[in-house]
Amino acid sequence: MSYQHKDLAAGRWGQLSFFEQMANIGSEVERALNWRAKNNADYAQKAFERTLELIDLTLENTSNSAHFKEITRMREAIVDYFFGTNQFMSTEGSLKKYFLNFTYAARRNH
Repeated sequence: MSYQHKDLAAGRWGQLSFFEQMANIGSEVERALNWRAKNNADYAQKAFERTLELIDLTLENTSNSAHFKEITRMREAIVDYFFGTNQFMSTEGSLKKYFLNFTYAARRNH
């Protein structure tokens, strides 16, 4: 597989805390949302792909079953928001708020 985050895929991702991983995923989600708002479908798509890459790296490094369940549901909701029918009724604001909590936790624990 060809990774966009090569250094993270090479093992550095597993060294980050769960909160740091989720905060980084949130940064990519924010980028996808921002590019989408600017009607730049190409950049939004690339940010979305990086989001999925980081989510999948997190799933590969997750041994905690509660985290695994949380991450898989979050992945499903994000894919549904960007490319599905938005059955979870996510909004740009709800996605930003969800990830902002992880950013605060990562900074507090650092």
